[in-house]
Amino acid sequence: MSARKMVWTAALLTAACGAQSVHEWGTFTSVAGADGAAMEWRPLYAPSDLPCFVHHLDQKNLKLTDFGTVRMETPVLYFYPAKPMAVSVKVEFPNGRITEWYPRASSVRPATSQCGGIAWEHVELRQSGEALPKLQAASHYYAARATQAWPLTSEGEKEKLLFYRGIAYFGVDLRPAIVGDGVRLSNAAVETIPTVIVFENHAGRVGYKVIHSLRQPVSVRFAELAGSLEELRARFEGELTEMGLYRDEAKAMLETWRDSWFEEGLRVFYILPRTKLDALLPIAIQPTPGQLSRVFVGRVEMLSPRMRSEIGMAVANGDVGVLRKYGRFLDAFLKEMGDPKMDEKVGELLAESERRIAEESGRISCGQ
Repeated sequence: MSARKMVWTAALLTAACGAQSVHEWGTFTSVAGADGAAMEWRPLYAPSDLPCFVHHLDQKNLKLTDFGTVRMETPVLYFYPAKPMAVSVKVEFPNGRITEWYPRASSVRPATSQCGGIAWEHVELRQSGEALPKLQAASHYYAARATQAWPLTSEGEKEKLLFYRGIAYFGVDLRPAIVGDGVRLSNAAVETIPTVIVFENHAGRVGYKVIHSLRQPVSVRFAELAGSLEELRARFEGELTEMGLYRDEAKAMLETWRDSWFEEGLRVFYILPRTKLDALLPIAIQPTPGQLSRVFVGRVEMLSPRMRSEIGMAVANGDVGVLRKYGRFLDAFLKEMGDPKMDEKVGELLAESERRIAEESGRISCGQ
């Protein structure tokens, strides 16, 4: 029986037994160094992509200010109970800390340790026609609501899902490295990585290649990357549903990351093995759901030879416009290129980023 048939069978059995099913998706974002291992990085300034009603740890935008090897972006939990009920949810993050969440949680710990977690002790699940919070300013946050999941309430705040984010220090098992005229993919873990997608967008021209069941090293030449963005979205949606998401959940995930995932650059996506995800991010839900699907996509940014050359020329020519194209990953790429003179030449740009990060960190509430 295929994974997709097993998921739907489990969902039908869960409903028949009167129990609840829970589905979760999220993203781990990292930057690969020259050897393929995840490097320590902090994003260059980018405007906040969250509504201001979202809660922040210590009212600071730590997503912008803290270093880490992995940024855990937008995990969301959906609930499908057979009847109205109350549940509790506890998520541990042993190698990191939670930085943002919504709705209000019962506890978030701690602000000073790389051993965090979050708990919603009393979440009411019931069908309701009440409006969910939404501001006029556009945000990708709202795309995650486009599912058949039940509405919920925690600590007086209403949503269609439980949302949280975080920053962590841990190694990434997928090790993509530039070798010759392509990318060599290595798996440093015991578990087989179910799906890997190598993707490049250069000046609007895109190409990709899908690899299944990565255990031994595999090389992908840049010349092999082909296909359209529409084809890739369809393939991606199929991979996500095959791993356990409902189709509307997969669509919501792709819509949430519509711009960011497929922006200019070279990156590798991979789906985490479930055993690895459960170890990195243990979760406990009471009452225990009849079915729990968790699908996380890893995103590894890479510095291609073409990007290295373009950044070098932009620095030499003082072309800030080209440098800005690399967005929040520019600082990491500059560090990987390792030219002190280059850092000096873009000092003004980085200083501007620091100022804007400070401003953003002090402007969290909706009233500011």
